Amino acid sequence: MESQELRKVGLKVTHPRLRILDLLERAEGRHLTAEDIYRALIESSEDIGLATVYRVLTQFEAAGLVVKHHFEGGQAVYELDRGDHHDHMVCVDTGKVIEFYDPEIERLQREIADRHGYIIEDHSLVLYVRPKKSGRGA
Repeated sequence: MESQELRKVGLKVTHPRLRILDLLERAEGRHLTAEDIYRALIESSEDIGLATVYRVLTQFEAAGLVVKHHFEGGQAVYELDRGDHHDHMVCVDTGKVIEFYDPEIERLQREIADRHGYIIEDHSLVLYVRPKKSGRGA
């Protein structure tokens, strides 16, 4: 399946591309840095350098296979572009990224744009969050 995806977007099928695509597919909703991918490759005894990881990720982004995010205060993270829109919450304490989709938020954004005479072409919503402290009154 992965080699077909690469060919479909016009990329030559190479071992580094196949391995990096496989790691991204197995991430299951996790957002990976280039360094995360590099460490995983080293752990599986792959001889693929960090520069190659960055180069492949850049090629994947240009081909529309991955989406690159720059969350405030953190490194760039990558996720496969599965074509489904979602927004993100980033925990300011841990850096954990939580994906979510809310039709009400989407509706409100369209209404706000319409009220100002615009239609939304694309958007990115990132909420920076911190866990609630337990034991506090509501």
